[in-house]
Amino acid sequence: MSLADLYRDLHSHPELSFQETRTAGVVADRLRSLGVETTTGVGGTGVVGVLRNGAGPTVLLRADMDALPVLERTGLEYASTARAVDRDGHEVPVAHACGHDVHVACLLGAVEALLARRDTWSGTVLAVFQPAEEVGGGAQAMIDDGLFERFGRPDVVLGQHVAPLPAGVLAVRPGPAFAGSDTVRVTLHGAGGHGSRPETTVDPIVMAAATVMRLQTIVAREVGGTETAVLSVGTLRAGTKENIIPDDAELGLTVRSFDPAVRTRVLAAVERIVRAEAAASGAAEDPDITVLDTFPPLVNDEDAAARTAAALGAVGPVVDPGLVTGSEDVGLFATAAGVPCVYWLLGGADPAAFAGATSRDELVAVVASLPSNHSPLFAPVVEPTLATGVRALVAAAQEWLPSAGADR
Repeated sequence: MSLADLYRDLHSHPELSFQETRTAGVVADRLRSLGVETTTGVGGTGVVGVLRNGAGPTVLLRADMDALPVLERTGLEYASTARAVDRDGHEVPVAHACGHDVHVACLLGAVEALLARRDTWSGTVLAVFQPAEEVGGGAQAMIDDGLFERFGRPDVVLGQHVAPLPAGVLAVRPGPAFAGSDTVRVTLHGAGGHGSRPETTVDPIVMAAATVMRLQTIVAREVGGTETAVLSVGTLRAGTKENIIPDDAELGLTVRSFDPAVRTRVLAAVERIVRAEAAASGAAEDPDITVLDTFPPLVNDEDAAARTAAALGAVGPVVDPGLVTGSEDVGLFATAAGVPCVYWLLGGADPAAFAGATSRDELVAVVASLPSNHSPLFAPVVEPTLATGVRALVAAAQEWLPSAGADR
């Protein structure tokens, strides 16, 4: 099966976090067919392939495998129609709306390419196919399962994430690069009753609506103009019928930040506002506020980023994307190993969409007009995205691996 066909197969069969059994099987079968030492079930559904090629450093290349609870609307022939049950027991549609299928395909392609040219490098490559990036738990699960004790400690952690930049373009930012993330669940407790007699109830839907609006003031009024934070309410669940006021309403929030002090301030403000709105509504029971998932900002080691970016320059244009308010748990691998991390963006948008855009402002405007990651319309072009992604991983790995026979 060609790499493009493998990508389309993965795209058609997405799986939610910690449910990536089919994907892991596809990855393991491909690795074993290449003669790679392969271990499955690492951190749940993770897969590790080890390429040993003599003495030298160890490079960890990482791809995440999980998909999102999104109903795909791309119209592609290979679009997903999958459904699954999420961790809260809800049946949901599933799609690779964040491009992790691209990541998996590119890493498999890079493994094959590195094997084909093993006479040009020396050392060890750990090909890490990680579960559950979307819930921020997969990297830590693999670490806790003895990733480094079992397979060796790397000297650098490398990886990439597809984004709506022109395919063929790569983007690296040294220093703080991706935001830290906190996922918060809020349950507001009211007192239900008949929709025709709201005066006999404490309406949690009205409470939730007021809370959602008030939460938007945190970034607008409590985060300084020179600071960065994002707060979005992604879910609001309440009720079963139009004429029934329910007992409870549930909100799902995501908070993104780069500065620990800003994070602490934002999370404290969330709790203050939620509790105040519940009290203002006359709720007899305090709300439940639970932080479900959290991981820190991703920081690219400045020297390592400069070194890797120079190698990526042989693959295609390399730009600085600025701060990315999306989040990534790949940095946990580097922190746990005590080694540098370099994580870059891989362009996946049709270059034709950028025709005529010459200035930075024009390019930014085109990016803003395209479907973003997590959109039901997100659809990277297959080529040159895959070819560029494979070449980028190979170039980055070989920058950190000495030439075969070189003095060490």
